[in-house]
Amino acid sequence: MAEPTDVIRVLLADDQALLRSAFRVLVESEPDMTVVGEAADGAEAVGLARKHVPDVVLMDIRMPGTDGLAATRAICSDPALGDVRVVMLTTFEVDEYVVQSLRAGASGFLGKGAEPGELLAAIRIARAGEALLSPAATKGLIATFLAQGGPGPAVPEQCEPRLATLTGREREVLVHVAGGLSNDEIGGRLSVSPLTVKTHVNRAMAKLGARDRAQLVVIAYESGLVRPRG
Repeated sequence: MAEPTDVIRVLLADDQALLRSAFRVLVESEPDMTVVGEAADGAEAVGLARKHVPDVVLMDIRMPGTDGLAATRAICSDPALGDVRVVMLTTFEVDEYVVQSLRAGASGFLGKGAEPGELLAAIRIARAGEALLSPAATKGLIATFLAQGGPGPAVPEQCEPRLATLTGREREVLVHVAGGLSNDEIGGRLSVSPLTVKTHVNRAMAKLGARDRAQLVVIAYESGLVRPRG
């Protein structure tokens, strides 16, 4: 039987061998996924990423030696690995390194206690270039950036100059992306189709140099486009 032509290539990075083994069994139980390598620390993960160029890296944040944060920064800053997506794995969904991981280029993060189906879905979501921010993790992320309350539009002239490249509609969409809304939900708010929203999101990513939706969330908070209501 011929192997699927569009197999998602996964690299596992975790210092716990038993956990890596469990992840391997789970991933390779799917006909559209395969494990291309296993790393016990961040330095090994970077080396294997450069060797195999996987589609998705499941990266533990806390590892001895070179940790997951440093490894993620190295992978996401390497032009040769521009299509590699990193999903951070953490024991606690609100981790002190989570925001730094997203700034470093990670596509999102997932708690190690996630159900098998959630982990597999995370791999597919990351491969598709979408942001992987679970509800609990998203709340933690927003809390870190905003201290309290939800995102609200900032005064345009207070925003960073890099946002000047965005159209008014793209800024509006970006505010909703930062609020954790899906394309369908944003489309409902703005009375446009989800496909139109996706177009605006893609254009915003291109203009701002964002790898994916998760990066847009970070940029929206850091630039001042969204701020606490108060």
